[in-house]
Amino acid sequence: MDINKLAKKIVDESTGNQDKKPEPRKNPAAVALGRLGGLKGGRARAEKLTARKRSEIAKNAARVRWLKNK
Repeated sequence: MDINKLAKKIVDESTGNQDKKPEPRKNPAAVALGRLGGLKGGRARAEKLTARKRSEIAKNAARVRWLKNK
């Protein structure tokens, strides 16, 4: 964080002058549609893949996890 922004934040917190930002609102219809697609997506994709391709994806994921933990 920039030193000036940090200083402003400290002063605002100590004096109680914090800027309150309104929470962004989401369109409920869009949220519902996104959830429907998300619930179907992984399973539908897995059903389309061959066993060989699923195995390749799993091996690659395991390799990446092992490399990340080194």
